Amino acid sequence: MYHVYIMASGRNRTLNIGVTSDLARRAYQHRMGEIDGFTKRYGVKTLVHVEAFDWVEAAIQREKTLKKWPRRWKLALIERENPDWRDLYGDLA
Repeated sequence: MYHVYIMASGRNRTLNIGVTSDLARRAYQHRMGEIDGFTKRYGVKTLVHVEAFDWVEAAIQREKTLKKWPRRWKLALIERENPDWRDLYGDLA
């Protein structure tokens, strides 16, 4: 199973889109600041959107597609699926 995810630094704030085969581990790494770079610098720690895929190629294509979307489309996707911007990390346990 592969996941495309969106992490946020807060509601309507900085977003990061990624793909992983271990969502719980990757979300934890972001939350703990274990990944140097963009997400650590901007405090992107809240898991706000997740999509599951059986094939890595499909997940990578979706990630690329989402990254090309205008910001307002990304925000609308999050609002539609997670209107309260609830941290989905707790659902992974």
